Amino acid sequence: MTMPASITMWIAQAPATTDPFFTWWMMAAVAICGFALGLSLINLRRFAVAPAAAEEDPGWSLTVCIPARNEAANLEDCVQAVLRAADADAGSQTTVLVYDDGSDDETPVILTRLGAEDPRVRAAETKPLPAGWNGKQHACDSMGRQAASDWLLLIDADVRLAPEALVRTRAAAHRRTGSNPAPALLSAFPRERTDGLGEAMVIPLIHFILMSYLPFGRMRNTLDPAASAACGQYMLVRRDAWNEIGGHASIRASMHDGVLLPRMFRRGGHATDVFDATDIVECRMYDGFAETWSGFVKNAYEGLGNVTLLLLLTVLHLGGHVAPWCVAAVGGVGTIFDMGIPVSKPATGLALAAIGLQLVQRSAIARRFRQDPRIVALHAPSLVLLTVIQWWSLVMHLAGRRSWRGRTA
Repeated sequence: MTMPASITMWIAQAPATTDPFFTWWMMAAVAICGFALGLSLINLRRFAVAPAAAEEDPGWSLTVCIPARNEAANLEDCVQAVLRAADADAGSQTTVLVYDDGSDDETPVILTRLGAEDPRVRAAETKPLPAGWNGKQHACDSMGRQAASDWLLLIDADVRLAPEALVRTRAAAHRRTGSNPAPALLSAFPRERTDGLGEAMVIPLIHFILMSYLPFGRMRNTLDPAASAACGQYMLVRRDAWNEIGGHASIRASMHDGVLLPRMFRRGGHATDVFDATDIVECRMYDGFAETWSGFVKNAYEGLGNVTLLLLLTVLHLGGHVAPWCVAAVGGVGTIFDMGIPVSKPATGLALAAIGLQLVQRSAIARRFRQDPRIVALHAPSLVLLTVIQWWSLVMHLAGRRSWRGRTA
């Protein structure tokens, strides 16, 4: 509580001949961090959890689609969690459809056993991956075309559903959040469980980016494709609308369905929305830093879509969020030891103000989404790491070397 007063006094007592460059730079940084904090606080209020089911809930016909490539460690737990959620949604007709995408581990054996134990679990018919297709998109497209239900729920094998997840997801699909019609694509952002610091420095930035840059009001009151988002780990789609936009064939070459699929729905005239599933869906996205690096490099650049946006985010993140830590450190050392470093007291004070705004934002996000609290203090190095990943992803994209689970598609 005393820091703002100290900063104000420090700036007021500074000489009039202080260096202007860093002062103006840090003023811009305060504006950048202040905007991110302000939009995040607005979005956190609008990013509601799924409501409870209505008293007269008619249920639905639903196919839960799970693409599985070498998912022996995940598949059984994932399917069993879905079946428990289906048991809690007794008024619905729920089928679990799993696409074994050329696995060479125990995935096919586990899938066969699960199907024998519960008739609701079916193995999808599979075909060799066609040229020009990404493996996940081909699997999802194949399952969608084999399904007979009104709705499709596309989830990853590392996702775990709480028993009330399906009931509340349906309630969220019927909730109106703006002037748009009910969404034909509704995506949930799960709680992202991280067990190591390397994962924790990168994966929670998904929520930071979402809260800092997506205007939820515009998303829910227009069909602008740019004002949309989704999480590929958990996407509910109305099957007739999905067929109308061409299914996953419309994004066949993509490794980032979370960005491109909602844009295709919006271009087809269908609304999309998101909700906070922290309390009903959990995901262990990657296991360890090496896998986290590979997973983000796979689609970090594609999620942005162009070099201009990559350059803009680089400037905002390094110039607006990381630089204040450097300026504050250099200015503080220069002042303490009277080293004549050209970072003025006003610039140092503004840098500290920008850092304070960052810490408030990351603290609010970490509390809301149950993230590792250590990442709050590691905000700056996390953004440096993200920037390196994004630029390396561009290099891999240009070289045609982006890959996942042993193949480039």
